Amino acid sequence: MEETIEIQEDLFINSPFNKHIGIEVKHFLEGDVVLQLTIKDSHLNVNDTAHGGVYFSLLDSVMGATVRSTVKNPITTISMNINYFSPLKEQDIITATAKIIQKGNSIVTAEGEVSDKSGKVVSKAIGTFKIMRHLKKGAIENNEE
Repeated sequence: MEETIEIQEDLFINSPFNKHIGIEVKHFLEGDVVLQLTIKDSHLNVNDTAHGGVYFSLLDSVMGATVRSTVKNPITTISMNINYFSPLKEQDIITATAKIIQKGNSIVTAEGEVSDKSGKVVSKAIGTFKIMRHLKKGAIENNEE
């Protein structure tokens, strides 16, 4: 069953993980998703800069949302490669965007980037995602397809 864009947006807005780390949906259209995050004390590592996992989570979320918005089915991340360019400090506001660079029948590759308030790119990633078209009810919980 294909998902509507409204259902998908609601899933990302109400995601317990996204809420936990503070990811906000700023824009959600088919193939065009923008997420935002304000760096908080809880995001900082021992160097008082944003932990790499914060960048990674935001990029995985924006690429996943962008892919899901185009395939209109659940997806799962297969792999992701990330590059970090600049550290972020508490109260920095970052924005994430993504685009699809290849879409097959069951595998989609996307590229995402995180920019700071001035528009400077602070991180980039490429991710590969599997489309899960034929999920049975409860299949995700039972790791079935």
